[in-house]
Amino acid sequence: MAPKDNLRQPAPSKRKVSRQVSRHQVAPKPRDKQTQLVVGVIALMVVLAVAVMFWPRGLGEPTVAKVVTDQGEFTMHLYAERMPITVANFVKLAEEGFYDGLKFHRVEDWVVQGGDPSGDGTGGPGYTVQFESFRWLRHDRGAIGMARRSDDRNSAGSQFYIVKEAAPSLNSEYAIFGKVVEGMDVVDKLVKDDTIVSVTIVSKPQ
Repeated sequence: MAPKDNLRQPAPSKRKVSRQVSRHQVAPKPRDKQTQLVVGVIALMVVLAVAVMFWPRGLGEPTVAKVVTDQGEFTMHLYAERMPITVANFVKLAEEGFYDGLKFHRVEDWVVQGGDPSGDGTGGPGYTVQFESFRWLRHDRGAIGMARRSDDRNSAGSQFYIVKEAAPSLNSEYAIFGKVVEGMDVVDKLVKDDTIVSVTIVSKPQ
């Protein structure tokens, strides 16, 4: 068996080591700095492009509706630019007086629901509207959405709901088309079978 000492590599001389270190510490060439700068700029442009792609878009000028109930009144902003089919349907029904006199047939800790001429959650205007969604609309407190059957996204008609607390599990599953911007205290006071006295469209986008 060879002695252990014979397995060692000869140590480089101090002079040789010194030359090796000096070779590795040569300052980077100007061309290398320029390359790094170009790569950094390209990376920044990619990040900005992605941010613009996913940045929340504006909701546009809202349609304003006023709802009078047994407990008082509240004001809603409806997002016609982002949810055109849903808002157009709601405005049509409101201007025809469809909602006047109907009940809030469902009132729970987190939501109120109305707009059903049958008064039990099964009725509607006699037709349904196509489902639509906008990714930046969320079920935050005060959000207004269209009620529908759980097995058919395109089954909404006239029934709408207002969430009294955030319900993120419903995001993208139901058509949010507006928000209560004034009078949530009135919404909080609603009880089952309170009446929708009237729904008035106050203004529309020009």
